[in-house]
Amino acid sequence: MPVDHYENFPVASLLLPAHLREPVEAIYAFARSADDVADEGDAPAVARLARLHDYRLALEACAHGVAVKDETLAPMFARLGGAIRAHKLPLQPFRNLLDAFSQDVGKTRYCDFAELQDYCRRSADPVGRLLLCLYDAATPDNLRRSDAICTSLQLINFWQDVAIDWQKGRIYLPQDDMARFGVTEDDIAAGRSNDAWRALMDFEVQRARRMMLDGAPLARALPGRLGWELRLIVLGGLRILERIEATAYDVFRHRPVLGKGDWLRLAGRALNYRNIA
Repeated sequence: MPVDHYENFPVASLLLPAHLREPVEAIYAFARSADDVADEGDAPAVARLARLHDYRLALEACAHGVAVKDETLAPMFARLGGAIRAHKLPLQPFRNLLDAFSQDVGKTRYCDFAELQDYCRRSADPVGRLLLCLYDAATPDNLRRSDAICTSLQLINFWQDVAIDWQKGRIYLPQDDMARFGVTEDDIAAGRSNDAWRALMDFEVQRARRMMLDGAPLARALPGRLGWELRLIVLGGLRILERIEATAYDVFRHRPVLGKGDWLRLAGRALNYRNIA
């Protein structure tokens, strides 16, 4: 499927087993569409929240085989409902995603990392958990490692998109970390990549890297093509962190994006994956 928002990470690629591509695409289509309700366009907040409530009602209906009456939502939720019922997927991860998207409508600052991590628990971790359910691999250890990978990927997206999020009126950098390193909102507004900014970003990059490496053994634990897919996702996230570091953390002027050369490099690293985790 085309993934115009998350160009750095593969989704439903040919590495996935064929029978999983349809439910994976249904899950991502739902998540992407709901996220766009929260983020895209110029609708007022009350309209966005009302529309996300429509998604909640449609989710509960489709999971029980009830037709969704909203004609614009019906095709997407018919597809999603088929995946939920066929694979006995839990509904709570979908509910968590909608909660996170609703939070995005009104919340624009995070006081500390615990608060940000709670947001990631609902905005990112559910996707990994659903994929493990699809693969009948949702063991406690696998779920913990999946959460570490997904939260890390979310953090990496935040760190590379600081300037983009600022234009939307949002800052995902924890406020207590900003205060600790002496970075202000005026610095972000001005795109000021000074010593304080570099120290803050180095701290956040290392935190995301540690989290990714903590979850990385999951890619070896999962068999077959799903394990290879996850290796590329993990390595892609780590590569973005390398690119942030290579620009001296100046994500204001050099937003990192992975190109064809990067993916060739990552394919080689995937063959030698044990050395990174």
